[in-house]
Formats: sequence, structure tokens, C-alpha cells
Amino acid sequence: MIGDGTSVWDNVHIRAPSRIGSDCIVGEKTYVAYGVEIGDRVKINAFVYICTGVTIETGVMIAAGTTFTNDRFPRATTPDLSDLRDSGPDELTLDTHVRAGATIGARCVIGGDLEIGRFAMVGMGSVITRSVPDFHMVMGHPARSVGVVCRCGEPVLRFEGPVPETSDEVACGSCGLRYKMDGATVIELDPPGQT
Repeated sequence: MIGDGTSVWDNVHIRAPSRIGSDCIVGEKTYVAYGVEIGDRVKINAFVYICTGVTIETGVMIAAGTTFTNDRFPRATTPDLSDLRDSGPDELTLDTHVRAGATIGARCVIGGDLEIGRFAMVGMGSVITRSVPDFHMVMGHPARSVGVVCRCGEPVLRFEGPVPETSDEVACGSCGLRYKMDGATVIELDPPGQT
């Protein structure tokens, strides 16, 4: 199912039963496997591979060349090499959730059995091997947290070393939204739509 207002560009392969929400863009030569769930207003650039077991919530940005994976120990055949394994989901298929507002940079590789948090920012070329907390900016091979980003995408706090236990209140220089940290948890002090 593809929602109203969604644009699917040239040479995209979408396998049923997948669901793509309204007002999305799916870039050319992207592959969406069966059972994938994509929310509304999601922007997927060209050459993205989204495998079975992936759920992408509303407002996510996935840049060009990103690859999702869903099997920690893949094999092409049975152990005796006599039969090709079925490529459908099975008990070894791992789920991945990309939460609302997150951004995944170009050419990232996303492991299975993890979550990319709300409004998180994954730097280009990163390899994600563990879950990313809400509002964290991560990068590297494997990726690690290097700071906190605002809902608008601007960095609001950079880490000099490990993730700090707490932080003072910080405000975004672009939009003014305020945040603070409690352990690895980023707390929004004035989330939009709240009074």
C-alpha cells in the first residue's frame, strides 16, 4: 500500500505487503522488502536498501546509499551446502526501528535488532551496531555518540569524551528549543505542541 501524495521514482522495487505512508519520497533504485512499514512524510534518497523487519516512523530522512541488515549470521546454504536457504524471513530475522524525526546520513550500514531514536542524527558513512538514543548524534565505525542534536537538526551539545552523566540546560542556536541530559537520556524542556 502506498499513501496519497507519495512519489516513487524510477526503478524502485517495492515488495508486497509493505506499507508506505502519505507524502513520502522514495528515491530511484531503492529496494523496499516485504513487510517493511514506512510512516508519513519520510524522505528516502536513491540506492537505499530496506530489508524485511524494518519499521520507519514519520518524518525520517534516509540519505543515499544506506543499507539496512536483518541477519547477524547470514549463510547462503544449509550447513551441508546441499540446499540454498530461503530468502524469506525466519526465526533469525532481526527487527530494526527508526523512530520519528531521525536522520540517517549517506552510505550508512544499519545492523539488525536495534533502534535509532527520535530525532537522532547518524553521520554519513557510519556503521550502526547498537541502538542510538533519542536526540543523539552518532558517527564512526562502529558509531558512537558524539553529541546531542535539536529537533531542527542543529547540534546543541558536543561530547569531548564519553557521554556525560548530566548536562546543564542548553538551547538551540537556530530555533531556541531547550534540552538537558540525565545520563544518556536527553530531556526536551519545551517540546513543540506543549504548553
